Amino acid sequence: MTEADMDHALEQLYVENHDGSYDLLVPHRSRISKVNIRPTKQGTFDAHYPDFSVQPPILGTRGKKGSSADASLSKEEREKRSVAEARAVREEGGAAAASAKKVGVNREFFRQLRAIFRILIPRSSSKEVIIFFIHTFFLVLRTYLSVLVARLDGAIVRDLVSANGKGFMRGLGLWFLLAIPSTYTNSMIRFLQSKLAIGFRTRLTRYVHDLYLSSNANFYRIINLDGRLDGADQFITTDVSRFCETLAALYSNVSKPALDILIFNYQLGQSLGWKGVMGLFGNYLITGWILKSVTPAFGKLSAIEAKLEGDFRSAHARVITNAEEIAFYNGSKIEEGILNRAYLRLVRHVNSIYKIRIAYNMTEDFVLKYCWSASGYAIIAAPMLFGIQTTKIETDAAKKPSKDSGVAAKTESYISNRRLLMSLADAGSRLMYSFKELNELAGYTSRVYTLISTLHLLDRGQYQALPRPKELPANAPFYDMGHIQGKVTLDDEGVSFDKVPIVAPAPGMERGGEELVRDLELTVKPGDHMLITGPNGVGKTAVARVLAQLWPVFQGQLSIPGKTDIFFLPQRPYLSAGSLRDQVLYPTAYPEFIKNGGTDEELLAILRDVHLAYLPDREGGWETRKEWKDVLSGGEKQRMGMARLLYHKPRFGILDECTSAVSTDVEGLMYARAKELNITLITISHRPSLFKYHDVLLKLTGNEGKWEVERIGTEEESKSFKEEIKDLKAKLKDVDAWKKRVGEIGQELSLSSVAA
Repeated sequence: MTEADMDHALEQLYVENHDGSYDLLVPHRSRISKVNIRPTKQGTFDAHYPDFSVQPPILGTRGKKGSSADASLSKEEREKRSVAEARAVREEGGAAAASAKKVGVNREFFRQLRAIFRILIPRSSSKEVIIFFIHTFFLVLRTYLSVLVARLDGAIVRDLVSANGKGFMRGLGLWFLLAIPSTYTNSMIRFLQSKLAIGFRTRLTRYVHDLYLSSNANFYRIINLDGRLDGADQFITTDVSRFCETLAALYSNVSKPALDILIFNYQLGQSLGWKGVMGLFGNYLITGWILKSVTPAFGKLSAIEAKLEGDFRSAHARVITNAEEIAFYNGSKIEEGILNRAYLRLVRHVNSIYKIRIAYNMTEDFVLKYCWSASGYAIIAAPMLFGIQTTKIETDAAKKPSKDSGVAAKTESYISNRRLLMSLADAGSRLMYSFKELNELAGYTSRVYTLISTLHLLDRGQYQALPRPKELPANAPFYDMGHIQGKVTLDDEGVSFDKVPIVAPAPGMERGGEELVRDLELTVKPGDHMLITGPNGVGKTAVARVLAQLWPVFQGQLSIPGKTDIFFLPQRPYLSAGSLRDQVLYPTAYPEFIKNGGTDEELLAILRDVHLAYLPDREGGWETRKEWKDVLSGGEKQRMGMARLLYHKPRFGILDECTSAVSTDVEGLMYARAKELNITLITISHRPSLFKYHDVLLKLTGNEGKWEVERIGTEEESKSFKEEIKDLKAKLKDVDAWKKRVGEIGQELSLSSVAA
């Protein structure tokens, strides 16, 4: 595949199918692979919601519906409990960290695991089910091969003791022959375990992505409107991966040893008698109880470690995101201290785990390796030393009477039983080790469940609910995220605020959100362009956030057109990963652009309107892929945002200080062009030069949330023109100085050319 073909495939991104799925084009080994993606249906989310509607307990245990386990709690006590839980979440850095103290292999763990399993294996015909059964087949085959190896081991030693060269060589040949299926089986077990883990991770990641990046902007809500999850990227990338790997490994580490124990005990029962087997089981029970009683809370420790890993990762992400600002402030020293502190907190916790494991591993090894081996030797030796009768299995040596046949038969029996006992001890130790892995799985399960549960709740607009503070005056409004009473309706006639307070949310805070604008009432009809002004910090951008439904409508009613009829340009221009063409189309994908009959000539005309027509030639064409946030200047970024507005041609455009780095003349041309395209503008700006492009003025005073709405008439237009004339006169005063400087530069250049 040529580089041009690769660029085209990357530009294409996906191919839509008739059944609603799409084939994602993924570059892999110099070629493009098609991966079929089926978005999770809303019906699936609705079916899973009851399983994830209850968050993990933070203080004590909870009932099935999230109520306190103690039904006798009064209303006041329940309110105190909710406040205490909110504080714990805030202080610990999220619900997952706060609930880590309750993590363990208990009923709550199995409830969470069962809920997640509905995502991992949605149908009995799923690919993972097939892999599971094939994996199980190889686990059973490996146990059967272990029994054959034990018997063959005894036969080889028997022939060696009885000096049977022919039999020894035959046994050695069978040994190498048996090695082929044994090694293949071991490799397939590891391969299928990895396939199962990656299959689980793929299903879980797609499910989480569909919730996280849903049309309700849960990715924004989880960061800005909810305090239950800290560092969602750590949960999605690291915790999901560890959960799936641990779960897949745990099946192998539990099922195979359990099967080995059953089969090996049966074989030993045939050879040693069932009294010996009962002795082994007694040993298992006693040692298992000892190990369980001394096992630390590995689930809790794993959950805390994952949280600290997330904190360390977030600290590095903050430096990357704010690299330029930190460099301007010369803040590398303090940032290094913050990073080192986050790392040392992680290291100290990990070291504490290592110290705990010293005593535990010592006890575990002593019990599993030495106590179990000693008890096995005792049970094997009992029939030989004390003449205890056991069930005898007919051997080749016993069938051929000779003076050495008795010794050979005993040797064969001893070697076979010893091999089985060694395998049995190994199976038992792996089963005991798996209990530690089960505790670690409980920690990962709690974090993954908390992630999915939080996303489900946010997708339905359910936030932490806190009681009204008693010290709050009765007539004072209380804006808590759990008590949202406002409505949002669709209205093709325009944008309307009906007694809507503009409130800055404060998730998890007992005092509630801060009211910026009180009971806003206004209507913007199509063609009625509105300008929003006011001092800094009074809530101008907050109005845009409520319009975009990023912030909730706590009271009143907001009426807006459909999402395709309204387009937002934020203060900070966002440039996506992709080609130059993608920057103009965002958030429309290239396949949709082609489907709608779009052409590059159309895009070039739009770039001319925003004075960016030179970009395709300067950057090497429309398919050029760069880190555009580093390539384009501040003014170019803002003009690219205006290009997106002109391309999408919405009925309403919300512009939040999106042309502050653009000259007033170019800004005016872009606004005029937007109005020509019948885009109703709602602009947030301080610039007086923009008055003439708007019809309505909304003034936010910042005085106890007061506001004013007035038509922009002769007085406002006069004020706008006067300000613009004043600005131009100030610039004209510098013209003579500029001319003088141009002459000086020309003289210097001419002197330089003469000298050369």
